[in-house]
Amino acid sequence: MTETQISFRQRFMSGELLLGTFIKTPTTHAIEILGGLGFDFVVIDEEHAPFDRVTIDNLLLAARASNTAGIVRVAEATPAKLLAVLDDGAAGVLVPHISTVAKALDMVAACRYSGGNRGFSNSPRAGGYGQFGIWDHVERADASVTVIAMIEDPEALDVIDEIISVEGLDGIFIGRGDLTVAMRADGPTDQRVRSAAERIIAAACKVRKPVCILVSNAKEAADWRSLGVNSFIVASDQGFMRQAAARTRTEFSELVGAACRHGQVGTTTERPSNYELHPKA
Repeated sequence: MTETQISFRQRFMSGELLLGTFIKTPTTHAIEILGGLGFDFVVIDEEHAPFDRVTIDNLLLAARASNTAGIVRVAEATPAKLLAVLDDGAAGVLVPHISTVAKALDMVAACRYSGGNRGFSNSPRAGGYGQFGIWDHVERADASVTVIAMIEDPEALDVIDEIISVEGLDGIFIGRGDLTVAMRADGPTDQRVRSAAERIIAAACKVRKPVCILVSNAKEAADWRSLGVNSFIVASDQGFMRQAAARTRTEFSELVGAACRHGQVGTTTERPSNYELHPKA
């Protein structure tokens, strides 16, 4: 385990303001860029992006090289999935659809050695490829692995206090997208979704456990920060690329439009198709 991983869990659980983003593209480059910019963590999204174990392994190596914490949102909360990413050196896991106390207990057990049943091996990256002895590896792993449950199902609200109180669960992520769909709400800002999120935050604050949420920008983050949220995921590597590309495309469209008005470009019928002011959907 690296010092970045150990410090991430300490920073997360202490309530420090942390910034991360989702990784949707199966290449190392985005993580290198984001780590170089100072993002505190990245979430490699196995649940909603085309990742296999080898790709995740490479992305976790990129996170280490870039001095950012590599968290994996696993596709499912099975012991095999959790063990695989932890052995490959994930700083932590983001586990979807933890809607019952039983699921929370099973998730924690699969991620912890002491008090749990995580399968032992010190031969992968997490164990330094055999560098750490049995009990050294056990101690370091339990001290550094961050276990975060995703609360995104309405039924979880009925037992939210019990879920969050599970020992070994470090914190929670509020999945407003899934809550929106399940509640048939208008969007993540719908009052029903917000009320559910506030209820989750209140339950976490009672037991002093940190909360993470996806936001659009710093202004929205400040709003949730005032309620007790400490970690924020903004967009994704693909989202950042799309935003930057769209902004550039708009700027060039405006430039071409200005040139046309000043007679610096040929007539509309002569204009090359790549200068269309409004790209086709």
